[in-house]
Amino acid sequence: MRSKLTVGAAIVIACMALGALAYFGPGSAPASRHSASGPPYYLALGDSLAVGDQPNAQGIPTATNQGYVNLLYATERKKIKGLKLEQLGCPGETTTTMLNGGLCPYPGGNQMAAALAFIAQHKIALLTLNIGGNDIAKCVSYTVTINSQCIAGSWTTIDTNVPKIAKRLRAAVGSKVKLAAMTYENPYLGAYLDGPTGRRNAAASVPLAKKLNELLSTNLRADGFRVANVADAFDIYTPFTTKVKVPGRGRLPLAVAKACELTWTCAAQPRGPNPHPNAAGYRTIARAFAAILR
Repeated sequence: MRSKLTVGAAIVIACMALGALAYFGPGSAPASRHSASGPPYYLALGDSLAVGDQPNAQGIPTATNQGYVNLLYATERKKIKGLKLEQLGCPGETTTTMLNGGLCPYPGGNQMAAALAFIAQHKIALLTLNIGGNDIAKCVSYTVTINSQCIAGSWTTIDTNVPKIAKRLRAAVGSKVKLAAMTYENPYLGAYLDGPTGRRNAAASVPLAKKLNELLSTNLRADGFRVANVADAFDIYTPFTTKVKVPGRGRLPLAVAKACELTWTCAAQPRGPNPHPNAAGYRTIARAFAAILR
């Protein structure tokens, strides 16, 4: 059986250190408030994807420089002279902890407060956000055992918190700054490899992912965010009848093959199964963002 998906456990073990690194890393020094002479910034917010988490050799999710944020920054700095990067992401962050804190240490107590403080003191040229995936992760295991009551509460929480997050960020940066967010891939598709029961469970995860991405897209677009279609880039909605040949695994549904190719969900222990994108997956996410920022 595949191990249970949690956003606590190993992720939270590294969270305190990662949060401190994200906030106090290069580019965090205060500048004059919206100084015309200050450099423009790309501000990256969200959960573990915003700091490029991947499992290390021991299987512990660790921040890397291969995340979509780093790749997107490399692209955008060619277009925006003097662009600097500030990453405030927190592994395990939910929409609730982003607003209230409780995981990573931030001046002001939470990621939102830290973001608003940074925005107040710097020129923001671009802001990206990925949040909401961890709201449902606590309700679902890798075997796709779904706690229905937990899921119902998560939908309500997302529908309440995401508009708050989006509105505060838009009000802080103003109407001319580019705001971009993303839909999520589906890490539960890896359950397909666990025989007949796993195949049924993988199929059951698809409407769950669709509901999450619809909620996020609707609420974020309402407040002026562009939304990168990461879900389609990973082909997570492609019917399981569409199959491709995968070396060493035979014929798999395209959606499952993409999950195995672009995340650690099908990897052997200790690195897998893990929901995070691999280097190829982060490149795919970065391209989805770049497409909506052209």
